[in-house]
Amino acid sequence: MTTTPPAAPSPVLDLAPVLPVVVLEDAVDAVPVARALVEGGLPAIEVTLRTRAAPEVIARIAAEVPEAVVGAGTVLSPAHVRAAVDAGARFLVSPGCTDLLLRSLRESALPFLPGASTASEVLALLEQGVTDMKFFPAEAAGGAPYLRALSSPLPRARFCPTGGISASTAADYLALPNVACVGGSWMLPDDALAARDWSRVTRLAREAATLHIPG
Repeated sequence: MTTTPPAAPSPVLDLAPVLPVVVLEDAVDAVPVARALVEGGLPAIEVTLRTRAAPEVIARIAAEVPEAVVGAGTVLSPAHVRAAVDAGARFLVSPGCTDLLLRSLRESALPFLPGASTASEVLALLEQGVTDMKFFPAEAAGGAPYLRALSSPLPRARFCPTGGISASTAADYLALPNVACVGGSWMLPDDALAARDWSRVTRLAREAATLHIPG
């Protein structure tokens, strides 16, 4: 009988209370956004693979902002895994998980956070040796009350809830025993990005970085 080796806990979850989720259409903004977030105290940065610019965004951050821990989000396929690794991503995040994707995530040798939104999906990942997960879409899937309900029957699972979380609701998640950090984009408002107001991004990131994690 073959035993699946456990996935290593993701150190990304322990770097800051908030994991910024970045969506950029223009790679020219990659370095200033990353520097603003790092200056504000949020070194882990998830760049979603939702735009054509995303691989270049990751590559520029990896090359020019060494103090940032840049990863790829919205990883949906082995091709996405390869593109993220080639770009220099240091961790991978998916909104859900399949056997094929999980195998590719493991083969990358990078820390990864596969997505789950039901007790059955969490249990299936635990059976595969995965204990660190993304809870997505957090607010639509039941929010903090749902995650609180999972903590007793599934205590080994540790989450980064993402999806619809704001500055006003993040603390509700961070108070839960099974939440290590939260993912969100509220420190990157569209108007600030459009105006390239990096000082505002830094200020919002600094506020996010001071959110309390119990214990």
